[in-house]
Amino acid sequence: MIITCLIVEDEPLARNLLTDYVRKVPYLQLISACSSPLAALEILREQPVDLLFLDIQMPEITGISLLKILPKKPLVILTTAYSEYALESYELDVLDYLLKPISLDRFLKAVAKASDRLAVEPAAAPAPDKISPEPLQPFVFVKDGTKLVKIRWRDILYVEGLKDYVAIHTRQQRIVSLQRLKSLEAQLPADQFIRIHHSYIVSLEGIDVIHKDKVQVGNVFLPISDTYRKAFKDFIERNHIQPD
Repeated sequence: MIITCLIVEDEPLARNLLTDYVRKVPYLQLISACSSPLAALEILREQPVDLLFLDIQMPEITGISLLKILPKKPLVILTTAYSEYALESYELDVLDYLLKPISLDRFLKAVAKASDRLAVEPAAAPAPDKISPEPLQPFVFVKDGTKLVKIRWRDILYVEGLKDYVAIHTRQQRIVSLQRLKSLEAQLPADQFIRIHHSYIVSLEGIDVIHKDKVQVGNVFLPISDTYRKAFKDFIERNHIQPD
């Protein structure tokens, strides 16, 4: 799932830092980085975004004022050097509040919240004449430490959730990336991967044996929880495989 975003920040150093952070996250697509709330308002009228990084103290109007006049609000992450605005920001139902100087770790946690929220909130259906589905790319880039690693869907055996991280087990290696399991699940092709447990997503191609309450992937046994058992059974039947 690609998340479109807009940065509104009048300080060049802070704006450049946020821009750099956004570009480090593969599933964030930066539409623009504005120095003015009024410029941002014009952009939002032409192209709505999923996520807004919004400074509070700015010339012309404040970030809070901009937020109040937006007719259609995206998810908002406020950025400021002044902690006294925290209460007002939460009253406006913003997603998160980042206090400057913003660390990459804190930024990634805020972005993970946005990804989780968007994964469970269905997007508005586009008008029939505007539907233009794009084919799903056969890979994803994930952050592994200080580098981005390209992972092809066909190479993934299963994915393990580790709180704020995921461990992606491929045919060649195990990669640990800072993101939630639900966020990665939204990017995986639904005809190739299935959630079988709160902590596990498995590749259809990677399954060697299906037991009553677990699946075997190579020498690894992964549990099938009651919550996901019916969905897993339906998934297997759709793919013309009869489970034990």
